[in-house]
Amino acid sequence: MTEAMIRTKPGMVSVKEMPLLQDGPPPGGFPPVRYARRIPTKGPSALAIFLTAFGAFSWGMYQVGKGNKIRRELKEEKYAARRAILPMLQAEEDERFVREWSKYLEEEARIMKDVPGWKVGESVYHSGRWMPPATGELRPDIW
Repeated sequence: MTEAMIRTKPGMVSVKEMPLLQDGPPPGGFPPVRYARRIPTKGPSALAIFLTAFGAFSWGMYQVGKGNKIRRELKEEKYAARRAILPMLQAEEDERFVREWSKYLEEEARIMKDVPGWKVGESVYHSGRWMPPATGELRPDIW
């Protein structure tokens, strides 16, 4: 039975008789759909970034060069001061060496007094060249 017979009034007998009503686009059509990737052009350009980085690098290298120049001048001043006091330091070392050498010869004479033919202060190496003793060799109190 159809709805029309049950209600006893005219109506549709079948869904097929239903008027075709379909949604459509608004008058003038729909606006276009954005599907492309659009990156906003905010911020500085690549050239501006490159020039800024190059400028910062150049300024930094200039500062490094200035620092190297100052450091080189300080180093040269330090070496000049060392060269100025070197003769005095060498004289003090020579004086200490002569004192230690005389003590060393006295100790050698005391130790080797019973050895026949031993000459105090004579080198056991027969190279003909004088070589200063190795470091710590003139310290009989450490032996």
